[in-house]
Amino acid sequence: MMGEGSGPVGNLDAIIDKVRAQLAEKHGAREEGLRLSREAIRHCANSIRATHRGEFGEAERLLSKARAVLDQAESSLEPHPSLYHAGFLHDAQKEYAEGQLTLALAAARQLPDPDELRVGYPAYLNGMGEAVGEMRRHILDTLRKGDVQECERKLEHIDAIYTALTTIDFPDGITSGLRRTTDMVRGVVERTRGDLTVAYRQHQLERSLHRLEDRLKG
Repeated sequence: MMGEGSGPVGNLDAIIDKVRAQLAEKHGAREEGLRLSREAIRHCANSIRATHRGEFGEAERLLSKARAVLDQAESSLEPHPSLYHAGFLHDAQKEYAEGQLTLALAAARQLPDPDELRVGYPAYLNGMGEAVGEMRRHILDTLRKGDVQECERKLEHIDAIYTALTTIDFPDGITSGLRRTTDMVRGVVERTRGDLTVAYRQHQLERSLHRLEDRLKG
């Protein structure tokens, strides 16, 4: 009988130990990457809320925190390409791009470049589409304040984004589902245009009534 640790399986324990250690390291990186990605997403969501409140400085502060956390997540996942591209980091980058783009659109600033934001292009494009949804809320809030002209300017901006997104015609595997996002953007733009059309007609009617009242009083 062969002695223990000899023959074809003599090195089995060493192999299993090595594999276990590598998987444990990868599992640890995954858990850390998930935690950091969720934290970054939370900062981005809070930033968007601040943007809607008109607190642009607070929105920038929260986005800076999100960027710092994203840097940690990317550093943690970089040694593990399969985890880096697993999807949750893409989602965090998308939320970060959404926060930055929503802030730029709401504050009437030039759109930040994806390379400047240090996010993947698919994450940036999908974040841009999601930012249009946030801008619908911003436009409706502005509409309630009676500033129809500002709403019309913002509508032109999101319509330009929709037109630009329709030119990105690549498979979903390349763009991370951008076609679905673009379809959502089309619906948002159409509904927002309809809301503004109704509001504009109402505004015109109110002006006509005021003019009529003034003439009758005179």
